[in-house]
Amino acid sequence: MGELGAAWALDWMKRAQVVLGEHRMELIDLDRAIGDGDHGENMDRGFKAVVAKLDEAPPDDVAGVLKVVAMTLMSKVGGAAGPLYGTAFMRAAKVADADLDADAVVALLAAALEGIVARGKATTGEKTMVDAWSPAIDAARVVAEAGGSATEAFRAAAQGAADGAEATIPLRASKGRASYLGERSIGHKDPGATSTAYLLAVAAEAAEATLSVEVTP
Repeated sequence: MGELGAAWALDWMKRAQVVLGEHRMELIDLDRAIGDGDHGENMDRGFKAVVAKLDEAPPDDVAGVLKVVAMTLMSKVGGAAGPLYGTAFMRAAKVADADLDADAVVALLAAALEGIVARGKATTGEKTMVDAWSPAIDAARVVAEAGGSATEAFRAAAQGAADGAEATIPLRASKGRASYLGERSIGHKDPGATSTAYLLAVAAEAAEATLSVEVTP
């Protein structure tokens, strides 16, 4: 049926731990250029803690998984990443259906972005993770309106986020620590937008893997 449930959400988090560990130094270097250099370490540590918590008692629905993610990130991750991602996952948990179709994917992503905006007070064009989340939602919405699947929506969202992260390179930061650099922030990719792109990329991978399991005889 192409809908995504708790198994997908748990797989997403395991894949997130792996990809964020693999890109830990990249995220550290990106953050050193325009921030305080802790983003890669925080994301790596945070998602290791997330997977450990989920392994202890795996929730049986998407909302439950996302709530554990939110609470763990808010308690284990310092800097801006913990509160921002924690709020994003908490808002997403509140709207998550038991099984996600494409429309539910859009609703989940939109709720996450609303949480980030509420916490960080950022908008598009300010060189933050919002610049990855916003095009991700737009891309997923196009798929949903065309009658596509949840997997296709996540795949489109992942591409939108990747494009959005790349598009932060020429921007001048006007929000957060990077804004203190002024013109010197131009030419660097935003670390939060980059980690967003990685998170949504593995959300799509987990969705594709879940679907392939469902159709295997």
